[in-house]
Amino acid sequence: MKSSHKEPEESKGFVTFSLTNGPEYHVSQITDAVVVARYLKATLVIPDIRGSQPGDWRLSNYVSSGNFGDIYDIEKFVSSLDGVVKVVKSQPSELSTKDLAVLRIPNRVTKEYIANNIEPVFKTKGNVRLATYFPSVNMRRTRTPENEERHSVCLAMFGSLELQPEVREVVDSIVERLKTLSRKSDSEFVVVDLRLDMLDQKGCQGSKNCYGPDEIALFLKKLGFDSLKKCGLFDAIEKFLGSDSSEYEKVIDFYVCSESDVFMPAISGLFYANVAGKRIGSRKTKIVVPDDSASAGSELGNYISRYVLMKTHMAYSCFC
Repeated sequence: MKSSHKEPEESKGFVTFSLTNGPEYHVSQITDAVVVARYLKATLVIPDIRGSQPGDWRLSNYVSSGNFGDIYDIEKFVSSLDGVVKVVKSQPSELSTKDLAVLRIPNRVTKEYIANNIEPVFKTKGNVRLATYFPSVNMRRTRTPENEERHSVCLAMFGSLELQPEVREVVDSIVERLKTLSRKSDSEFVVVDLRLDMLDQKGCQGSKNCYGPDEIALFLKKLGFDSLKKCGLFDAIEKFLGSDSSEYEKVIDFYVCSESDVFMPAISGLFYANVAGKRIGSRKTKIVVPDDSASAGSELGNYISRYVLMKTHMAYSCFC
C-alpha cells in the first residue's frame, strides 16, 4: 500500500504518543496518531513502546528512537508515511514534557473530535501527547467516500508497521515449522487465540463470545480436528530472546495468528479485530468463530467470521 498524497504542509508543532498493551493496540494507536497529526499539520514523533503494567518493558524515544526498531522497521514506517505526515525519528531535545499537553482520545478519532477537543489545545500549547483509549471495539466498515482522509487511515493501519528483520525471521520460522507439521499430517495449520487471563473477567462471564480450552477442543473435534499437537512457538521465542519478554511474545503471537492457514479467536475483542484486518489485507480469510451449536461432522466453512462473510470489517474499505 503506497502513499498517493501531496506533500504535507509545513509542520506547526509535534505530536507524540506511546505504543502500549501489545500489537493489537499498536495498530490502532498508530492510526489515530497519524490522523491527528495530519489534521493538525504537525510532525509525528516515532513513539516509545511500553508494556501494559507499570514497570513493564519500555523502549523510550526520550533516549533513542532506535528502540522502536527493536520490533518494527523504522525506515519502512517513515517512508510509508511520506507525503501523509512528516515523521521524525526522535523527539527534539528542546521539547520537554512541560511543553506537551497530554490528551486522552477515543480510538477511531474523527475530524469533528479533533476540531473540538484537540486543535484548540494544540494551538495554545503548540505540541500534544496522545493517549488512545478504547470505549469499545469498533472495526466496522464505514460507507465513506474515497478521499485523502480514508487513504491516510488505510495507509496508517495496514501499510506503515512492518517487523524488523530479526523479529520477522522468528515469525517466518515458526510459521514454516507449523506449516511443515500440518503438511505431514495432511491438515491445515490452525492457530487458536486462547485468552485464559480474560476468561474470569466480567465481560466474559456467561458470554457466548468467550470460550475456554475445553470448549475450543470440543468445537475443533466436531470440525474433524482429532489430533492437536503442541507447537514449538515458545521454544523459538525463548531462543530468540535469550530471556523472558512478554512484549516480544505478544508481537510474535499476533503475527503468527495473522499468517496461519486458519485463525480461531476464542474471545471477541481488539486482538481478533486487528488480526482479522491483517488477514483480510493478505487474503487469508479463513477466520473461524466457535459456535456451541456445531454438531459432529460440521464444515469449517459454516463458521467463517461475519467480518469476512458480510464484509463488515473496515479493511474492506481499504482493499478491493
